[in-house]
Amino acid sequence: MGGGDLVIGRESPLGEDLALLFRRHTADMHADTPPESIHMLPRAALEGPEIAFFVLREGGVPVGMGAVKRIAPDHGEIKSMHVLAEARGRGHSRRMLEALVAHARAEGMARLSLETGVQPTFIAARGLYARAGFVECPPFGDYHPDPNSVFMTIALRGSD
Repeated sequence: MGGGDLVIGRESPLGEDLALLFRRHTADMHADTPPESIHMLPRAALEGPEIAFFVLREGGVPVGMGAVKRIAPDHGEIKSMHVLAEARGRGHSRRMLEALVAHARAEGMARLSLETGVQPTFIAARGLYARAGFVECPPFGDYHPDPNSVFMTIALRGSD
């Protein structure tokens, strides 16, 4: 899996060729996280009007996905961020994150937050978010404190 044009575009999460991404994402989420601490949205729920769902394609093949859910007029949440294991290590996660942040900015959001895990599975993700400027924060939106969760946020514009 390599080469081919890289394209990140807004798509429906119900696209026929996205099944593998969702299977892998679900498997990763359940790998070492207790079920009550998994906050993954079902695939059909990502179709909602408050959600912008993006797919990263390499040579037409979907290798990554991510979404931004508007949880308040000026606040977005990153959901369902995943890059296929065999496509990792080439900057795809960073590219997807940059696209999600750019979308949130373009939509006028002042803040973008996320929930991720404390487990070893999520070490790379937490590092990616931290390098992009996300900092740990208290639970936001409908979340409650959870020893299996890490909450992170980034301000997208100054307090003007």
